Amino acid sequence: MNKMDKPSMDQYLPKIDREKIERMLEIRRLYDDGKITLEEGRARLKAEVGSIRAYELAFAEQEFKAFEDDECRKEDIQAMMDLYQDIWDTSRPDLPADHPLMCYYRENDAMRKHLLAVEDLVQYPVIRNQWYELYDELAKFKIHLSRKQNQLYSLLERKGFDRPTTTMWLLDDFIRDEIRDTRKLLEDGKEEEFIEKQKMIVADIRDLMQKEEQVLYPTSLVMIKPEEFEDMKEGDREIGFAWIEVKPTETGTKSQTSTSGSSDGLEKDLLALLAKHGYAANAPHPDEKLEVATGKLTLEQINLIFRHLPVDLSYVDENELVCFYSDTEHRVFPRSKNVIGRDVKNCHPRTSVHIVEEIIQKFRSGEADTVDFWINKPGFFVYITYTAVRDEHGRFRGILEMMQNCTHIRALEGSRTLLVWSKSENGETTRVEEEVTMEEEEKTGNVPAEIDRKTMVVTAETRLKDLLAVCPELKGELPKINSSFKMLSTPLARVMIPKANVGMMSERSGMPLADLIKAIEEVLRR
Repeated sequence: MNKMDKPSMDQYLPKIDREKIERMLEIRRLYDDGKITLEEGRARLKAEVGSIRAYELAFAEQEFKAFEDDECRKEDIQAMMDLYQDIWDTSRPDLPADHPLMCYYRENDAMRKHLLAVEDLVQYPVIRNQWYELYDELAKFKIHLSRKQNQLYSLLERKGFDRPTTTMWLLDDFIRDEIRDTRKLLEDGKEEEFIEKQKMIVADIRDLMQKEEQVLYPTSLVMIKPEEFEDMKEGDREIGFAWIEVKPTETGTKSQTSTSGSSDGLEKDLLALLAKHGYAANAPHPDEKLEVATGKLTLEQINLIFRHLPVDLSYVDENELVCFYSDTEHRVFPRSKNVIGRDVKNCHPRTSVHIVEEIIQKFRSGEADTVDFWINKPGFFVYITYTAVRDEHGRFRGILEMMQNCTHIRALEGSRTLLVWSKSENGETTRVEEEVTMEEEEKTGNVPAEIDRKTMVVTAETRLKDLLAVCPELKGELPKINSSFKMLSTPLARVMIPKANVGMMSERSGMPLADLIKAIEEVLRR
């Protein structure tokens, strides 16, 4: 769908009575302007409107109200509910626990318990650790918001209901930042200001949840098909959930396959791209090599390359529609497949859309070809570049975004030249290369300072010289482990140590490999 062919929201709703909605809005305007009382407004609504459903209110907001900056945050949902209470059905739908909408409801229920804890704790003298623990929980709400923005909004947007994207997103980000900034007051020792903020933050979060439950979710249930909700589960699991558990059995085999590393999604996207350019009649066999710029690759190989890149990539075409992102496990920020096909401006909060528009304009005109940004926070550094994509004739064909978490890179110091395997904090095993001799190491004191001996992974291929570099005392301990290693104290050691690995040591000493590794690791962890 071209972004100019915007769908109409009412195509996905039961028949809309526009005159009824206009009467409803007119009565509300009279009440908001103080021209009629609450009782008069309720009476007129009951007589002239009869009843309203959430989707009718959402349609009214979409079609009849002009957008005002920050509108969603200013609107008093409770006042609206007070006016419409006699004619508005606000009951919660009966849905399975793993239904995407029910997951939002369940998270809201969990958040309400945390807000009650805030109201209870605020009565007592400040104990920082108690508040830190509570705010750690409140901060998880951003997962709920991220899933909503990337999954639910994008699907509604394709059906013509883009008010959540253009208005509620503002409130989402406001709440996220309010939680973060309020915690910062406590960290900075501003306890009085921190306590004063609690009433407001509780009210703001409850207001957002009411907007979700009374308008957004019921409208979504009407507009989105059951099979679309089923497809949504996969992306929901990728982003994650706040406070609730969604069992794998609840999400079906499709989601389980995705989380185990299936490449079906990207392969389908690539096949669709080939079809777009006229290759659909002869869809390539999975093992068929495709001509790329400098070689030949199968679709599976292309998918695997993107999946294993140490950076995140996304591509927006010349129509400003998102058409690709690399599905890496180390994604800096969450994404889901529902972002595909979205207008790129709707993938950003309204407060930053002007920046997106400026980048597109300068790239399209040829005034600029690249621009970069970076996020620099304590213990977190992300580097982002945007590059104009042009064909061989210089025509603008889109924008490539590259994003990389450079926190580890910026922390590197000195040099590392030894081949050593170790486990990082996230459990990944990494290695480095070594091209210096044993004598050079002894002269320069070239020891892998970055390696933590307590987490070092010892295998049959681990070299003895690398073990001694991180744990010099091991040389004296090895003869205690097995008498065959006494030779390490002889002149032959200078010849043996550079060549020996743990597997060879096991073979020569007759000591079982598993026992030798266990003994070495015990020395390393002392």
